[in-house]
Amino acid sequence: MTWIVAVVLVVTAGGLGLLAWRRLRLLRAGGVHVAVRGRKDDSGRGWQLGVGRYRGDEFVWYRVLSVRSGPDKVIRREGLEIDARREPTGAETYSMPLGAMVISCHGPDGTVEIAMGVDAMTGFLSWLESSPPGSIIPWAS
Repeated sequence: MTWIVAVVLVVTAGGLGLLAWRRLRLLRAGGVHVAVRGRKDDSGRGWQLGVGRYRGDEFVWYRVLSVRSGPDKVIRREGLEIDARREPTGAETYSMPLGAMVISCHGPDGTVEIAMGVDAMTGFLSWLESSPPGSIIPWAS
């Protein structure tokens, strides 16, 4: 009986260690703390914490508590537009990075809300407005 408890504890500790290692690896590779919500909900629910990274014309997001090797969400720059920018309200503040701002975006893949710190938000907006030579800017046509 005691050895069963020991095995469960070792497996649990190993799983938590792998999740922590994955998060640190993503952050060290240039990631930022980001919370994402797929659809707007006024109750403050549905936010998921993760780490976001820029990969060319894509902003890829990895959920913190996921064992997936690939990104959980891919946000493409092409056609992405910002609808609104606001501060978190009430219960939302508990489920996102400290000092975060929220932006609501829509694009070809649907609507998404993204919450990140002010510095990360500045980088995201800069990435969104920049584009490689020869690209079509949706609001310039």
